[in-house]
Amino acid sequence: MAYRSHSILLVADTQQIRPTGNLWCINYSPFFSERKSGWETIGGRKAPGNETGMSKDQPDTAKQINSPRQVLFASLIGTTIEFFDFYIYATAAVLVFPKLFFPASDPASATLASLATFGIAFLARPVGSALFGHFGDRIGRKTTLVVALSTMGLSTVSIGALPTYGTIGFAAPLLLALCRFGQGLGLGGEWGGAVLLAIENAPAGKRAWYGMFPQLGAPIGFFLSGGVFLLLSQWLTNAQFFAFGWRLPFLASAVLVFLGLYVRLTITETPVFREAQQRREQVRVPMIAVFRNHAKSVVAGTMVCIATFVLFYLMTVFALSWGTGALGFGREKFLLMQLFCISFFALTIPISAILAERGRRSTLLWITASIGLFGLVLAPIFSAGTAGAVAAMALGLSLMGLTYGPLGTVLSEMFPTAVRYTGSSLSFNFAGILGASLAPYIATYLAKNHGLQYVGYYLCASAVVSLIGLLMIRETKDEDLARSDV
Repeated sequence: MAYRSHSILLVADTQQIRPTGNLWCINYSPFFSERKSGWETIGGRKAPGNETGMSKDQPDTAKQINSPRQVLFASLIGTTIEFFDFYIYATAAVLVFPKLFFPASDPASATLASLATFGIAFLARPVGSALFGHFGDRIGRKTTLVVALSTMGLSTVSIGALPTYGTIGFAAPLLLALCRFGQGLGLGGEWGGAVLLAIENAPAGKRAWYGMFPQLGAPIGFFLSGGVFLLLSQWLTNAQFFAFGWRLPFLASAVLVFLGLYVRLTITETPVFREAQQRREQVRVPMIAVFRNHAKSVVAGTMVCIATFVLFYLMTVFALSWGTGALGFGREKFLLMQLFCISFFALTIPISAILAERGRRSTLLWITASIGLFGLVLAPIFSAGTAGAVAAMALGLSLMGLTYGPLGTVLSEMFPTAVRYTGSSLSFNFAGILGASLAPYIATYLAKNHGLQYVGYYLCASAVVSLIGLLMIRETKDEDLARSDV
């Protein structure tokens, strides 16, 4: 067998020798891999290495594991596309759908109905978590992620081709709701798998850092969606925008989906999952195992995520609706303000990952407490003109980045490999139902009937729920991802 330097490193796991042999296959990169005293690290575990770079007893037929660049790019590109598709709907739900897909007799009711269809996706996301989580835990992360991305892409492109209320009447909002359900189904399966793709390939001591890459897909996707609508507002007249311009982002997402599928198809399965397969740890129905053996983790994980969801959708969907309505900002101006503020969201995600490597739970505790304090001052800042609105969104989205960055890593570390896809996805998406699906609707109702300050109190209450959830969980930074306590 020829030896190829810096190519494929095969090492035998001498700590767990079985009759079939346990073969580690590591793509050795001087930049990304950690090699210290003859040890390679991957997935948070250590594997003894050899100095020759080859196995003495095995043929050179093992499959090469994904390089870190492949892993991080594949996890990032998928969530970026998924969130882009998700957010163009959120933007259109405020700016377009009330006028085109619902009766025009009552604009306020049309806006509320449009926001209700926005919430349908959050009801679909746990269904997607259970469906894709089942196959992700049974047959693997890679195949499941490809199907999840395809589901999201097909639903999004279909929205761009839908006839409006003026053409087919009440069938228009029904078809819109169906496509929105498909978006939620796809995103429910995408997020958990993308996080696992990252952290189950991560070297020891870098799981929070790897786990924040799929989280970056949220601000990047939002930036792209907001940027597209801003450009359309500049290039097209109002009549052109409502006639055909709003459809272009939905149809153009097909190009991004094909790019994401190409990237996803080039990667291989995670080493942590392959080990679990070799040990035959798969369970017949992962969702049943999750609720039977890990119900407390699901409840606690859901509570931990509540404040994150409420904060984000207050700073994006509600802020856009209230800013362009009650506060009188123009659509183009407010979108530009949001795009500027979303950069704070992106910048604070890596910072939170660095902090979380020192301790996940302690980091999230002080960040969540800060979110609660922010709720007390949200109303007076947001109402203080242009500078105040920018300051409120910049501060809120900075806190959003800090809480969102380590969230995927924490949820994934709470569950064993055999049910990790299902457990982490269900926790995250149950929180989406409770914390996000109704957040724009509740905030709009509170602001119109009781005043903007009650929107802040709503955020404070969500922070209290998340603090209780954090007190229910253990510190997870030293958890072994390969544990098998199913």
